[in-house]
Amino acid sequence: MELTFTGPVVEWRGPAPYWFLAVPVEDSEDLKEAARGLEYWGQVAVEVRIGDTDFTTALFPKDGRYLVPLKVAARRAAGLEDVEAGQELTAWLRLAGRPGLAPPG
Repeated sequence: MELTFTGPVVEWRGPAPYWFLAVPVEDSEDLKEAARGLEYWGQVAVEVRIGDTDFTTALFPKDGRYLVPLKVAARRAAGLEDVEAGQELTAWLRLAGRPGLAPPG
């Protein structure tokens, strides 16, 4: 399964702030169904593209939706070092380990 979506950036404070991109609820439900048997402790491995930056990560389930971790290296590569909570980003993602099309672009 692959999809393109737009969602808000979420800041998760802890000892250090973590940044995530929230996947819309409807898309999260579709991902959960498509990822049956691929999840590991609730997380789902995915390939992600934001702008021209590709990276791999694992979706985190939170409050009925998935969150895409925005790793520091990926944020830097995509020019998102100054990302703010609530900012809308568009991303493409595909379940890792499943054959499919190459990222768009």
